[in-house]
Amino acid sequence: MSRQDDPRPLDEVDHTLLALLEADGRMSNAQLARESGIAESTCLARVRSLRDRGVIRGVHADVDPATVGRGVEAIVAVRFAGHARTDIEEFSDAVPDLPGVVSLFHVSGGTDFYVHVAQPSALELRDFVLDHLTTRRGVAHAETSLVFDSRRGRRPLSGE
Repeated sequence: MSRQDDPRPLDEVDHTLLALLEADGRMSNAQLARESGIAESTCLARVRSLRDRGVIRGVHADVDPATVGRGVEAIVAVRFAGHARTDIEEFSDAVPDLPGVVSLFHVSGGTDFYVHVAQPSALELRDFVLDHLTTRRGVAHAETSLVFDSRRGRRPLSGE
């Protein structure tokens, strides 16, 4: 069941747990329970419920691409010639599994997708776009913008 299908609203304890986990996704259940003021068993059940309901989608390490040999980051705007559902779904399903894809965004407007990629060099970025994006059925145009710097938001989504 996804969050949109779950009628239960998030309460103050849920928001507290989410803010704590956003600040430190590796926090132990014992520490999470202590800082949120609830019993450990309640905390475990609450976090499990948040995961099962799709509120918590995962916990990830934030790896600097340059430190693992992928120092060239870009956002590739992809536009489709038409909007055949099968083309869009195939693109959405396949692209996140390609090497160096950081994120995929399906958006409205003149662009259909933004693909955030990290590649070892400008040449490999070019090859990635040509070999993996522009050759896909339905893709009419791809425009690549280099990322000079990026900053992750520092405020928890679950708060205020």
